[in-house]
Amino acid sequence: MSFPQPKPQAPQLPRHLLRTIECNQGAVRAVRFNADGNYLLSCGSDKSLKLWSVTRGTPLKTYSGHGYEVLDVDGSYDNSQLCSCSSDKTVILWDVATGQVARKLRGHHGKVNCVQFNEEATVILSGSIDGTVRCWDTRSRRFEAIQVLDEASDGISSLKVSQHELLTGSVDGRVRCYDLRMGQLHVDFVNSPITCVCFSQDGQCTLTSSLDSTVRLLDKSTGEMLGEYTGHKMKGYKLDCCLSGKDTHVMSCSEDGHVYCWDLVEGSLTLKLPVGKAVVQSLSFHPTETRLLTAMEGRVQVWGAEPEETEEEEEGGMMGAS
Repeated sequence: MSFPQPKPQAPQLPRHLLRTIECNQGAVRAVRFNADGNYLLSCGSDKSLKLWSVTRGTPLKTYSGHGYEVLDVDGSYDNSQLCSCSSDKTVILWDVATGQVARKLRGHHGKVNCVQFNEEATVILSGSIDGTVRCWDTRSRRFEAIQVLDEASDGISSLKVSQHELLTGSVDGRVRCYDLRMGQLHVDFVNSPITCVCFSQDGQCTLTSSLDSTVRLLDKSTGEMLGEYTGHKMKGYKLDCCLSGKDTHVMSCSEDGHVYCWDLVEGSLTLKLPVGKAVVQSLSFHPTETRLLTAMEGRVQVWGAEPEETEEEEEGGMMGAS
């Protein structure tokens, strides 16, 4: 006798507020999970970068070294290093455990909006208002960029790297996908200043948000538009968008105090998360679980699929950061 297959569960969404963290670092410009999602990083307008426990909401370390507000941060795959960028035109490579500046990288001619490690953390890629993406070797003692990509005619607002591919979004309204191995460049024109770009988990699509208050899903190889998501407000701020863990939902910050969440395939709005009364500045989706980070004004909020019954104990450590 065969049993019927259980019905597939509808994907869960992070609709429950688990905790609010007052960051005490001015306005939080960006919030990011680390590689395994046990920690979060917050970028402050007071020039500081902070590392927090996600489960406890406690501060573990503060990184001071930028001369102006910090705009983006990324953690290495092994949690040993951070890279951050700032309005002070620099990129900093940090040692997580000691909190020390390992390298301060200068070369951009204006504020640096976005930064990310490659997968091995051997290269840092940074995008600036000066219209360039610079690639920095983290192991070399040389302080110049090893490569400069200057195809954009206006500032770079967002970048993502995945294996040998680099995705950039620019104020010039163009999404550029570089195949760094083949030396090829594919350009798609969106006709509105781009605020955020990301790859889908399966690597087949790109997600782009822009200042016409629209998020678009594009086929990476052909540039064909597969989906368009609207209803939120994004007209004057550089705000994040992302995909949920299994590519089931599209998420975007909004200037009206909500995070909007759409069904990727149907394009319908499935969740309008009330974060607060100000602009939702930044968001980050957990690498493996249904958890979401949002940043508004001076605080970060952690959202989950279920309310937490008991405080779970933290597993592992981030290279002695505590």
